[in-house]
Amino acid sequence: MKVFSACLLSLSLTLTFTAGNVSAADAASECVAVVTGTPGLVAFWDFVKREPEGAHRFTAHVPKGASTDYPLDAANYIRDYWGAGREATYADFPQLGRGPFGEAIRIVKETDPDFRPFLFVPRSRLHDTPLDIKGAGKSVTVVVWAIRESGNHALAGIWHEGTDLQQKETASIAKVERGQRQYALFAGLNKVGSACGHVSENGASSFLNKYALHKCNSVGASPEVPADAPATTLDASWQCFATTFHDATDELIGWLNGKSGQRWLENPKQDKLISSAYQAYMQGHYAKLPGKQEGEDESFPKDQYYNPPEDKPVHVDVVREQGNERVEVREYRYTKVEVTLLDGKEVSRDLVGLSLNPWWYPHGIYTPKDAQSGGPFTIGRVIHSSRSVGFTGWIGGVAVFDRALSAEELAKLSAIRSAPPVVGTSVAK
Repeated sequence: MKVFSACLLSLSLTLTFTAGNVSAADAASECVAVVTGTPGLVAFWDFVKREPEGAHRFTAHVPKGASTDYPLDAANYIRDYWGAGREATYADFPQLGRGPFGEAIRIVKETDPDFRPFLFVPRSRLHDTPLDIKGAGKSVTVVVWAIRESGNHALAGIWHEGTDLQQKETASIAKVERGQRQYALFAGLNKVGSACGHVSENGASSFLNKYALHKCNSVGASPEVPADAPATTLDASWQCFATTFHDATDELIGWLNGKSGQRWLENPKQDKLISSAYQAYMQGHYAKLPGKQEGEDESFPKDQYYNPPEDKPVHVDVVREQGNERVEVREYRYTKVEVTLLDGKEVSRDLVGLSLNPWWYPHGIYTPKDAQSGGPFTIGRVIHSSRSVGFTGWIGGVAVFDRALSAEELAKLSAIRSAPPVVGTSVAK
């Protein structure tokens, strides 16, 4: 039924686009209406809607009665934090003149190491507004329609990674700030091209690692498409990246083109980053046992233990059984655990698999204490210490919802990418 509904929507949009008596503006309105008609919408930038006067900045579609439509500024965060490089302007974001909603901006593969432009809503204009999703009991969905040329980093969100990491890139930094992460959507990170959702409970790092590690990865991965490819190629290359965090289920899920899927990381102990989550799991397990265990670190912070629920196995494989010893791998919703039993009693366990999609996240979303300690909402890049180029390609729409959308709702939003493109609705300013 969900797939059928999405197909009906795609067919409806196709008919709208191809009808001889329907203008491009009307066709775009049909697509915009699908997004704005989805309950829970906080803000939706289609890169067509702009301020009618002044700088004519891009603005968001927002619910009726909203106090702001979140106009986007342009900035080069290297200039802001390192004091190097030139200022960024809207001219640094070439426009395609077509896209899922009629326009798209390009995030360019910059060669100047002192130039990392992004579009953003300053914290002073979003703090305590509906876009500032934070705290216990809150859920969120971020959706981005994009064509990925290269990279695996940020697409959109409130994700100031901080500029306080001690590394060569920060040796000359002029402005040091702690991480101010809340929620964001990335183009893969550890699984390049996937839809990677990221949330943080503390704005900073996870599991004693220097990075934040509460993240998910869709099973599907987006291809690399040259940003200067012919229009027909670009029209057929739109991807719908999305992430949902559902507070009631404690699940963070990545979705690519309306599909999520379960992704496992086998042998997390050996992973360069997720090994920190492995340690958080094992330390939490050791802490539950009487006495000090071999390998236990009693100084490991309790609020960083990572122990997803393991009530009933989904599947059990017997690895070996000899005499009174039995070794089995128990697969749960979020973990795979190798358990050794003697006479039916567990004597040891090891985490051998960890679910990256869905990812179990039992916390609320980080709440900055004030506007000065909170991050901006950025599109195309985030502020971070390593200064890498990040994602490059086209972004044709960014939407944020204050709830976890359903699979059927995400399928409808994804169907927009498959309809014929809207061309020529943007007015140059």
